[in-house]
Amino acid sequence: MRIEAYNQVHQIYQAGKVNKTRQTGSVSHTDQLQFSSLGKEIGTAQAALAAAPDIREELTAPIKAQIQNGTYSVDNASFAAKLLQKYEEMR
Repeated sequence: MRIEAYNQVHQIYQAGKVNKTRQTGSVSHTDQLQFSSLGKEIGTAQAALAAAPDIREELTAPIKAQIQNGTYSVDNASFAAKLLQKYEEMR
């Protein structure tokens, strides 16, 4: 009988066997997370921003009413001056 053939058959049977595992003792590690004071302030600011309305109705309602009534007027010189000022700031 050839020894090499026996070794090959033995390896095939050993590959199908399951090795037993042993249980280790429990390890208790805990992760901790700490936010800096700046991070806490940013979180507070984000919460306040989320609670604030997108549109301040007390400011926009009178203007909307004037537009609907046709009584809203814009000072053209003031509008042009502000437009040019913003344009200069962007340059």
